[in-house]
Amino acid sequence: MLSPSLVGVGLFLVAPIFFILLASLTDWNLISPPRFVGLDNYAHILGDPGFRRSILVTAAFSLMAIPAAVTAGLLIAVALNRKLPGSGVFQVLYVLPWVCAPLTLGIVWKWLLDPSNGLVNALVGDRVEWMSDASLALPTVAFVYVWQNVGYISLFFLAGLQAIPQSVVEAAKLDGAGPVRLLTRIRLPMLRPTTFFVLVTSFISSFQAFDLVYGLTGGNPGYPGGTTDVVAAQIYRTAFGAPNRIGRASAMAVVLLVFVVAATLIQQRHFSKRTVYERE
Repeated sequence: MLSPSLVGVGLFLVAPIFFILLASLTDWNLISPPRFVGLDNYAHILGDPGFRRSILVTAAFSLMAIPAAVTAGLLIAVALNRKLPGSGVFQVLYVLPWVCAPLTLGIVWKWLLDPSNGLVNALVGDRVEWMSDASLALPTVAFVYVWQNVGYISLFFLAGLQAIPQSVVEAAKLDGAGPVRLLTRIRLPMLRPTTFFVLVTSFISSFQAFDLVYGLTGGNPGYPGGTTDVVAAQIYRTAFGAPNRIGRASAMAVVLLVFVVAATLIQQRHFSKRTVYERE
């Protein structure tokens, strides 16, 4: 019964990982036959200032985007959980950006942020170079990322809030707990599994960000001055730029995989040491 799904997972998830691992040990340009070079690709990228910078840029992007997205998603979920009139409509509106293609959203936001004719500057009443100013480019990308993903995050938090037994909330209210204490003392501790899932998936998503950056920068990830040069863009440029270096790009992808897995295990270890409250 599981064989169709296992075949799909094997062909489209497991097999590509092994292919990338093998390709990272070769010098290959998609035309000539692959030439085995061992760990030379890894030695080169670890000593490459551009690759190290892209890791730092991506880490800075994650530090700006993830806390803002998770906090905003939690607050939206708390508001939606009150089941006020029109909550269902707002749930759909919040999720719409997440289901849209990131590249399309990036292009639309590039138009909105245009310094001369963009709607954002028209509302601000001043000319702001959102994507041309080196100090504003990466925060602007982080803002658009938060806008895109906050609805997805809020849905998971909303599901977690609705799974909390109402009897626990009512008992806390009888003991005099107000809205803030209910959130910090009851709801947040019982949302630990949801929070762990949201943080891990958001972290992985932020380190894979490419389409959105590509659209916002007009097909030139890294502009201006390398401030938006995320690691996924570095991999893409290495693999399909001139000349094609598939082996070197594969090595970058493997290093990124190891980094993401290590960070995920650290988060798992952190949350496993915290108290988990039974809901029954």
